[in-house]
Amino acid sequence: MPRLSRSESQARTREQLVATAKELFLRDGYGPTSLDKVADAAGYSKGAVYSNFRNKDELCLAVLDDIHAEQAARIAEVITGSTTVEERIARIQGWAERNIGDQAWTALEVEFAVNARRDERLRGELASRDKGIRDIIAGLVAANSAEFGIDLPLSADDAATALLSLGIGLGIQRAIDPTIPVSVLTDVMRLVAGRAVSER
Repeated sequence: MPRLSRSESQARTREQLVATAKELFLRDGYGPTSLDKVADAAGYSKGAVYSNFRNKDELCLAVLDDIHAEQAARIAEVITGSTTVEERIARIQGWAERNIGDQAWTALEVEFAVNARRDERLRGELASRDKGIRDIIAGLVAANSAEFGIDLPLSADDAATALLSLGIGLGIQRAIDPTIPVSVLTDVMRLVAGRAVSER
């Protein structure tokens, strides 16, 4: 097996640190997880952590980026191949049932956001990532409205903000009470798409 280059070795180290930090942050929370714990669990020195991340906040941002990319890939996977609006929304509802309200993920997002409240730079990083997620959702809304000939009742950007805000709020509520249905989210999608909401 060929020897890894310096950049390949550093990329692998970074990947392993993010994977380990993700496991610890989700299991134990942001506050209790120190860089020392991450280094020990990953089998590296604390210096290896600092050579890849300036601090714990930067490491947690990388973890959240990884979680968001993973969820975006799952959503893309569930909607691929669906040929009708209702089928697409039903598949999104399946994803939502499995993921919205995940206690570990929700707690990490909330704890880290609260941690950032007094740090303007960190709030800016979170705001930038939030805008990136909204932009992706707006792109999906616009693409689906074009594909299915939907006349949107509001702009794709506003629809994205509404859907993301509803998803975040629903995630927090479901982390507390998992019996709260995710159908409110998909019903709003139906309303935006001009479809009737079935009574339950």
